[in-house]
Amino acid sequence: MAKKITRIVLTGGPAAGKTTLISRILKEFNQEEGWKVIIIPETATELISGFGIGPFPGCMSMLEFQYFVIDDQLHKERLALRAAETVPEEKVLIVYDRALFDDKAYISDEEFRTVLAHFGKTEEEMLAGYDAVLHLVSCAKGAEFAYNYGNAARYETVEQARAIDDRTIRAWSAHPSLHIIDNSVDFEDKINRAIAAIYRVLGQEVPEAGKSKYLIAMPSIETLAEKYGAIPTEMMQTYLTSVNPLAERRVRQQRNGRGYLYFYTEKRIGEDGKRWVTERPISEKEYIGYLMESDLTLRAVRKTKYRFHCAGRAMEIDVYPFSAERAILFVYGGGHDGAALPEELTVLRDVTGDPDYKNRRLAATQVL
Repeated sequence: MAKKITRIVLTGGPAAGKTTLISRILKEFNQEEGWKVIIIPETATELISGFGIGPFPGCMSMLEFQYFVIDDQLHKERLALRAAETVPEEKVLIVYDRALFDDKAYISDEEFRTVLAHFGKTEEEMLAGYDAVLHLVSCAKGAEFAYNYGNAARYETVEQARAIDDRTIRAWSAHPSLHIIDNSVDFEDKINRAIAAIYRVLGQEVPEAGKSKYLIAMPSIETLAEKYGAIPTEMMQTYLTSVNPLAERRVRQQRNGRGYLYFYTEKRIGEDGKRWVTERPISEKEYIGYLMESDLTLRAVRKTKYRFHCAGRAMEIDVYPFSAERAILFVYGGGHDGAALPEELTVLRDVTGDPDYKNRRLAATQVL
C-alpha cells in the first residue's frame, strides 16, 4: 500500500477546544489500527514560553516577532514531512496546532506577504501545503459560560476572543477546504463534528454519531479477533481528588504501539446544567505527578478495549480484569438491531445511561 500523508491544521480563537480535539485524534487514529499521528505544537507559544521572546514592550514588535514564528514554523513543517515519510506506518496524519496563516491575523495582509517573501514563499504555495483546515470557533461565541474552562490563566476578554476568532477565520478564508466548527449544540457534538470532518478529508466513512451501551456475556475474544479483526487497546483510568463538587478530574494511560499515551480530563457541570468535558495530552512525568492526587476512595479502572466493525457499524467491547463472565458492548449510531450484531454476542440488557455501569461507579464497585 502506498503511503498516504494527510496534513490538517487546527485553528480558532481562544478557548476553542483544539487541545481536547488533539486528544480525541490521538485516541481515534491510534497505532493499533495502523496510524501514525504527528502533532506540531503551537509555534508562537513555544517561542514565548521557551525562549522568552515575543511582542512585548522592550522586546520586539508584532511584525518582528512574526519573522521568528514563521521561520520556526517552516522548519517544523519540513521536519514533520520528513518524519512522515520515514516512519513505517502507511497512514500518517500530520496535525498542526495552528500554522502559518494564523500569523496573518496579527499583522496586515501586506506585511504577511512581505514576511513570506523574505523566506522565498507565497501565500498560494503555503496554502497548498495543507490538505484541510478546521477552524474551531471560540467558546466566546455561543458558549460563553465555558470560556475559561481548562485555562484559568486565559488573559483575553470574551470580546477580545471574538475579535481574534473573526480575524483568524479571515486569515484562512482562501483555503479551499476550510471547515468551520461552531458551538451550535454542545462541546461533545462540536468535537464529534470536527472528527467527522477529518474522516471526510481522509476519504473514509464517518462513524455514526451517538452510541448505545449493553451488558453482554463474555464473548470469545479469539473469535472476534479472527472473524471481525477486533483490535485490543489496553488502558487504565484513575480518578483524582477535586475541591469543586461540580468538577470531576481523571487521568488515563493508554497503550499506543510499543509505548503509551497519557491524558488529563476534566468534566464540569455549568450553572445551567450543561456538561462540558475538556481534555489534553500530557507527558509521562505529568501523569505520574497527577497519580499523587488520586482519589483513594476509588480504584483505578483497568480494561482492554476491543474495536471492530460489523454490518457497517463501529463497535467496541470493554473487558475488565474483575469480571470473567461479563463485558460491556458499545454500538455506535443508535440502538442495536439484533440481526446486525455478531452472532457470537449475547446481550444481557441495555445499560445506556445506567450510572451503575459508568467508569466512575466501576471504580468504586469493581463489579459488572
